[in-house]
Amino acid sequence: MNYRHAFHAGNHADVLKHVALLAICDALTAKPAPVFVLDSHAGRGLYRLDDDAARRTGEAAGGIGRLIELGRQCPPLERYLRAVQACRMAHGSHAYPGSPWLLAHALREQDRIAACELQAEEAAALRQTFAGDHRVAVHARDGYAALKALLPPRIGDTRFGRGLVLIDPPYEAQLEEFDHALAALRSALERWPQATYALWYPIKRRRSLQPFLRRATNLPARSTFVAELMVHPDDSPLRMNGSGMLLLNPPWRLDIALKTTLPALVAALGEPGASWRLDWLKAAA
Repeated sequence: MNYRHAFHAGNHADVLKHVALLAICDALTAKPAPVFVLDSHAGRGLYRLDDDAARRTGEAAGGIGRLIELGRQCPPLERYLRAVQACRMAHGSHAYPGSPWLLAHALREQDRIAACELQAEEAAALRQTFAGDHRVAVHARDGYAALKALLPPRIGDTRFGRGLVLIDPPYEAQLEEFDHALAALRSALERWPQATYALWYPIKRRRSLQPFLRRATNLPARSTFVAELMVHPDDSPLRMNGSGMLLLNPPWRLDIALKTTLPALVAALGEPGASWRLDWLKAAA
């Protein structure tokens, strides 16, 4: 696998994923019971937008860079922007938080995080970032295999009834990745059926998503919806026009929170013809 997230850190897809991630964390931590989160493709956890990889693509300029410029003009996105600012206060003005950093920022002392990363260099960086945080366990292993090994979660005498599994694979072979992700979700739901599951996916050719979404409705989840952000018109096969989050067993009112933020993201990051979508594939009975 040749994928390196540093080339794409802070772009529009990261913004969508991280806005949704923080909304889920806030919903889960609204109750006092401990929460367990498994991040299956964690990356290095912390990025610099002034390094060679980020400068080479310049993708962050059209994502977090644009939101930073707008600042307080985007009230629905203040939660996310505060988290990015906290990261920069801790790690410098060019820092950008990956999902493990945001999880550690949003969760509490009693919560636990398992961050999985297969690439040795990225896993080493992840360990360094969280060397002093006892809540975060870094696993240098395949994230899909970790779902089988680590779910249902139990650490010491603590059994976790509530939590989140975040799956954010590289999609180097897009259609095959959908197969792997759906199989992993089905197996994980059998092991830990009450958890929330969030799968990020790219949107290139819309028609290629239809079989994936039809199959997602057959997963053994209580409820399922998708939240999508299109920053380009949905008609170009040559680029990633947007991305989406498949959310299984979402927390109560998560859809309402995202309906508030998605239009703000389109206004801030989209070109003419940009759009957003939030559709329930399966509503709770």
